[in-house]
Amino acid sequence: MVAGASIAGPALAHWLCRRGAEVTVVERAPELRPGGQAVDARGVAKEVIRRMGLDAAVRVARTETAGAYTVDVDGKVLETYRADDDGGDGYISEIEILRGDLSRVLYDDTRDGVEYVFGDRIDELTQDADGVDVAFAGGDRRRFDLVVGADGLHSALRAMVFGPRERFVRHLGHVLAFYSVPNEFGLDRWLIDYQESGRSAGLRPIQDTTRAMAMFCFSSADLDVDYRDVAAQKRLLRERMTGMGWLTPRILAHLDDTPDFYLDQVAQVVMDRWSSGRVGLLGDAAFSSSPMSGQGTGLALVGAYLLAGELATAGWDPEAGFAGYEARMRSFVEANQEIGRLHAHSRSVPGPGAEPSTEPDVEWLPELIERAINGIELPDYAGVPDSGTPAGTPITSSAKP
Repeated sequence: MVAGASIAGPALAHWLCRRGAEVTVVERAPELRPGGQAVDARGVAKEVIRRMGLDAAVRVARTETAGAYTVDVDGKVLETYRADDDGGDGYISEIEILRGDLSRVLYDDTRDGVEYVFGDRIDELTQDADGVDVAFAGGDRRRFDLVVGADGLHSALRAMVFGPRERFVRHLGHVLAFYSVPNEFGLDRWLIDYQESGRSAGLRPIQDTTRAMAMFCFSSADLDVDYRDVAAQKRLLRERMTGMGWLTPRILAHLDDTPDFYLDQVAQVVMDRWSSGRVGLLGDAAFSSSPMSGQGTGLALVGAYLLAGELATAGWDPEAGFAGYEARMRSFVEANQEIGRLHAHSRSVPGPGAEPSTEPDVEWLPELIERAINGIELPDYAGVPDSGTPAGTPITSSAKP
């Protein structure tokens, strides 16, 4: 069973089905969440998409952003980045897609052969040497061979099995917010970013050219607002953006009308291990690198491929399968988390009286970036089953569709 139906969960479901497993995905939201931030596939993650047979579907759903401008308060362009820089793996990725759109592609790919249970969640679980007994909040009780938490930064499954979030979540000193707005700004395939005193405002194009995605970032030592209290989050955003120039007031004017507001801290998840018995973790639940790394989606896609492959190679023995997955992923994760920390540090503004921070020695930065994009081997897993298709026989379920 997989908890979470955003990106990591359906990607894992794809590969588990191809390796011959029967899969149930449970998602506490009543349906797939639309919109969200733009996510990227770079380097080895693009090869995973190709092996999934989803390259064409993902490319059709791209934002088709041509590049990005950083601007001053009057809108004058300061710097230009193009989507074809660095072979399509630069600041603006060749494959850039809204999180909700990628989630939909993965769900549509797997829905006929995977049991999806929306509007429910794991309430408690117990495991023994042979399986995991799961009690759902909706009242069902079922037994599974394995359970994988792919339920994000605030993973309830991680807290249930591994301990409280404070033990693993590392706040990087920033908060991000995203929401869609009417495209009254003349945005045309180019992202625009304005930065001012430790905070930024921006607009990015999306496929629906009548709308645009607003983006905000501000420094914050902590985040006291609950991640599900949307009203309090909007109040916080308004407070922190007060007095900011450029187009900020016009963008904030649409805050109460947007259907897809999202705000959360920039944080990483750091764990010594990503499994306990027959329960494992994947994606942000296990190793969030933060949006500042630009590689959270890449880690989820690569991790899903390796986790399913290693479990199948181990004959579905959890100890061996999870160990193989962790051994292959650890260095890749650490490189991406280092990128995330460096980016967060570069956007921080010292407080009053603070000593000026010294610039880090970045001679090794190109090597680190290459490790973070391509620094992992993708075995072909030739010795394990592969149906070559994302799903097998459709599953009939009384669960909520």
